[in-house]
Amino acid sequence: MSILDLLTGGLRSPDRIRHKGKRLSEILDAHAKFVRGAEAGVRGDLAGADLSRVDLYKMNLAYVNLQGANLSRANLREAKLASADVSKAKLHRADLRKADLTEANLIGADLSEAQVGGAELFRADLRDANLRRANFGATNFRQANVSGADFEGAILQTTILRETNLDRVDLSGVDLTTTLLPPGYKRSSAASG
Repeated sequence: MSILDLLTGGLRSPDRIRHKGKRLSEILDAHAKFVRGAEAGVRGDLAGADLSRVDLYKMNLAYVNLQGANLSRANLREAKLASADVSKAKLHRADLRKADLTEANLIGADLSEAQVGGAELFRADLRDANLRRANFGATNFRQANVSGADFEGAILQTTILRETNLDRVDLSGVDLTTTLLPPGYKRSSAASG
């Protein structure tokens, strides 16, 4: 780890990461043009990329392909990931606080121990995602698909699960005292199969 890494809390700059021969910063610049509809824009394809500990604070990553990418310990705080494909990505201990993940594909993603407080997961697809010990305080899960997601040890204080289908989701052992749940929700001791 360099002195620069120590000064930035161990985060890596997009200028210092390469994927398929290109700098991440170049890929993100072309993607920003794509999102704006500019002629020279190219949708960001970061499938399988090693983006661990990358600093993407407040970046617009809407529609980007992050399928299977390693984003462990990445800073995605306040990032825009609406409609992004983050399926099977590793987001272990990532910072996603206040991120916009509206309609994002997070099928099979690993968000274990991630900080996701205040994030927008409206209509996101989290089927079979690992959400163990993640902090979802004040997160909006309205109309999200959480079928088969593992919430063991997750923090759901003031989380919005209203209008979320919780069939086949095991929330036993999770503190739901301040969670906004669907009307008539009854906690079961185990997920029904």
